[in-house]
Amino acid sequence: MEAKTKDLWVFVETNSDGSAKNVGIELLTPGRMMADKQGGALVAIVIGDHVSAAVEAASTHGADRVIVVEGAEYGHYSTDAYAIALCALVEKYGPTSMLIGATNNGRDLGPRVSCRLKTGLTADCTALDIDEESGNVAWTRPAFGGNLMATILCPDHRPQIGTVRPGVFKKCEETEAKAEVIREDIHVEEKDIRTRVIELLRDMDEENVDLEGAEIIVSGGRGVGGPEGFEPVRALAKALGATVGASRAAVDSGWISHAHQVGQTGKTVGPKLYIACGISGAIQHLAGMSGSDVIVAINKDPDAPIFDVADYGVVGNLFEVLPVLTEEIQKARG
Repeated sequence: MEAKTKDLWVFVETNSDGSAKNVGIELLTPGRMMADKQGGALVAIVIGDHVSAAVEAASTHGADRVIVVEGAEYGHYSTDAYAIALCALVEKYGPTSMLIGATNNGRDLGPRVSCRLKTGLTADCTALDIDEESGNVAWTRPAFGGNLMATILCPDHRPQIGTVRPGVFKKCEETEAKAEVIREDIHVEEKDIRTRVIELLRDMDEENVDLEGAEIIVSGGRGVGGPEGFEPVRALAKALGATVGASRAAVDSGWISHAHQVGQTGKTVGPKLYIACGISGAIQHLAGMSGSDVIVAINKDPDAPIFDVADYGVVGNLFEVLPVLTEEIQKARG
């Protein structure tokens, strides 16, 4: 389809209580920059049931307009209902580009919508910009197992669509709500929704692990040696009021649950402080945490790649370093 406007859309995914998921609000930050470069408006798209909190959050974080679709059929995410609603909006308004968070739902919704609209999709992006020469979105994502970064353009089809990892961008500061709110009456019949929610089974561990929202993360890797090796990691995290993270090697070994995984196949994070304990620094892990404000690496191998991105490095045995560090932090905090 042809774009009718130069507007950039951000799909703001909602939680079960109608509030906005962090990634949608985070994407309004690069969205503002890109919309300005494209010469269009920044539009937040909110689909759900009783989503006034999400609408308010989008309005106070930079959106020029918020387009809202509400209904009971959107209370729980379903591919059919959300794809039908989003495609209807795109066909009516014709944006030139759209950002979707690379959550479980976003990774499901993005490909379905792009296929129906006969356009492309760049998945799991970690950087965004506007190509000055062509005016197209420059989508940057890891390729070949994270061993290089590819920048992809979609010059021939609209809208340009990409999914972007949570935690890559920071939320902008809240301002007064100034966005124009447009409500669209789009309803999907029950017969057109081919799945239904029978029961929700919650992962209690995952609910308690908010890596994407954490300000401090203490992560353990292969160097912790086993499940018991995470005890000093957890002790340091408790002293700092931090969240416990892990590398893929530790998760794959069964030492800690996947909810804690940081990296290309886990969560992308950007805390104020990231402490890597016994993590060598494979590029797949670095892709998920290199945006942290301050990185501290503790590793007995002085040549470990993690030291190349660390602001502070400690060459030593983590089982000797962490207890001392934890004790000193506890003393400093009284």
